[in-house]
Amino acid sequence: MPSAIRIVSIKSGMPTVEEARARLKVELDRARSEGSLVLKLIHGYGSSGVGGTLRRGVRASLRKRLKEGQIRAFVPGEQWDIFNEAARRILEECPELASDQDLNHYNEGITLVLL
Repeated sequence: MPSAIRIVSIKSGMPTVEEARARLKVELDRARSEGSLVLKLIHGYGSSGVGGTLRRGVRASLRKRLKEGQIRAFVPGEQWDIFNEAARRILEECPELASDQDLNHYNEGITLVLL
């Protein structure tokens, strides 16, 4: 039985923003085809503390996909807490995420996507 949650490291191999966006598209398609409900993206937060171009690029792509109806919701890691409306929606659809180690921990290096 497929897992409801697919975890993917978009930052592996230090890709450019365009490479990361292409990888995101592939991983969204793969997660859908495998029947996953949620894609947990690990994109990093910018190791210098001022970076984060990959994070911003991935999230910009997700905003576009949300507007186009290709995904149902996404939550940046720093908003992944029980008080966020989109996070509660994801938790309702995928209750096993209630034990996610990043929930309520303000992790800028991740984003959760509801497919």
